[in-house]
Amino acid sequence: MFRRILIANRGEIAVRIARACRDLGVESVAVCSDADRDALHVIEADRAVHIGAAPATDSYLRVEAILEAAASTDCDAVHPGYGFLAENAAFARAVGDSGLVFIGPAPLAIEAMGDKIRAREIAGAAGVPLPPAATIEGAAKARAAGDEVGMPLLVKAAGGGGGKGMRTVRETGDLASAIEAARREARAAFGDDRVYLERLVEGARHIEIQVLADQHGNCIHLGERECSIQRRHQKIVEESPSPAVDQRLRAQLTTAALSLARAVDYRNAGTVEFLLDGDANIYFLEMNTRLQVEHPVTEWVTGIDMVQAQIRIAANEPLWVRQSDIEPRGHAIECRLYAEDAQRDFAPSSAAIELLRAPAGPWTRFDSGIREGFVIPLEYDPMMAKLSVWGACREDARRRMVEALRELALIGPSSTGSFLIDVLQHPAFASGATNTSFLDQHMPSWTQPTDDLTLAAAVAALHQLVNHSPSPSTAAGEPSPWQTLGSWRSFGDGGSE
Repeated sequence: MFRRILIANRGEIAVRIARACRDLGVESVAVCSDADRDALHVIEADRAVHIGAAPATDSYLRVEAILEAAASTDCDAVHPGYGFLAENAAFARAVGDSGLVFIGPAPLAIEAMGDKIRAREIAGAAGVPLPPAATIEGAAKARAAGDEVGMPLLVKAAGGGGGKGMRTVRETGDLASAIEAARREARAAFGDDRVYLERLVEGARHIEIQVLADQHGNCIHLGERECSIQRRHQKIVEESPSPAVDQRLRAQLTTAALSLARAVDYRNAGTVEFLLDGDANIYFLEMNTRLQVEHPVTEWVTGIDMVQAQIRIAANEPLWVRQSDIEPRGHAIECRLYAEDAQRDFAPSSAAIELLRAPAGPWTRFDSGIREGFVIPLEYDPMMAKLSVWGACREDARRRMVEALRELALIGPSSTGSFLIDVLQHPAFASGATNTSFLDQHMPSWTQPTDDLTLAAAVAALHQLVNHSPSPSTAAGEPSPWQTLGSWRSFGDGGSE
């Protein structure tokens, strides 16, 4: 086992990795930018190294600075988390060349799956079902490529992910401008402006299979997650298992995922993503060669610590479980909490967190990278935390998530908490009728119902509590603001569903 691991990331995932290291008896080293000097991940780690200014290009994307931090603190390995350099093959190779262990797959596997065009070729050769697609060889042939794929279609970045470099096209006349826009965005985000065309599978569900593979030839799956509730191709609600997947379909999905993982000699944790159409046809989407944001729902239903599994595999330990040992139990749901104003087209919100009270009920988990007093930076992804719950069945988990969101109190930046409550309470979600068009179909515009007087009074009372300036009546033993607010919470009305 490693003695000390550098965490090449920030926010909630850096906190998560630091805690996994602590459980394993391994020291952790955080890195931080100017904006994160007092961040929670810096506090949670055993040591911290400052690596640059707030912009990610000056800090969390600086390979040399990260490797210097690892060397100066005598680390054995580097965990990239997700985002930033997690799927950067050059970074993984540089870590290895420095004599450190990269906690993730080999650079060749990252390269193979990171290029979406090449990944499709490998998947097809492995017998994984693919949606129709075509490469673009010059602007003059773009129209012919579009006709080959058929409308509607997606223009997709070959070297990207996270919803960037993607455009939907429904009319042939819009194809040229969509290609140019996707190329500009892909060039800015990934330094690679290659794009290709792929048939848009409308009304599809987004299903993914979690795989684990060690360095001794063992490769297993941990079941599926459904991640169909998305905004701008970004997941906001995830669950496991999927309400649409039966044993036959699960066998088809997991067989395809394991075939692809073996085709690239995969090691460590990875996720193979699929689209599932209304006729139960599956289509390969991509493979993410890293830990997923939504890994907690898999941890809930399988009991396997995904981050510890990554570390143990990287330390050359064989898998300690067999496929027959994996028996998912119950149902788990995760919601991502963003510092965004859902009423203003989800505009990012930057402010100090004046008060934070996380839900603490049974079977409830709050993975956070924030704390009171911390200012949400605008330089990074606006996700502040992930709230996940477990229930004996999907309805139990759904109700528990609604109550947990209502109990979550956050004053400072705008957040998506109330929006998420309405998603979870929508009849279509409750019935399991979810797909990637859910928000466009059911919540095209959203307004938060608010009792302005109640909200203003609650905020004033909580602000007084945060500033430790109790009124004379409170000091004399009268009820605190928490006792007098009744059922009010920062999200929802606190009443019964």
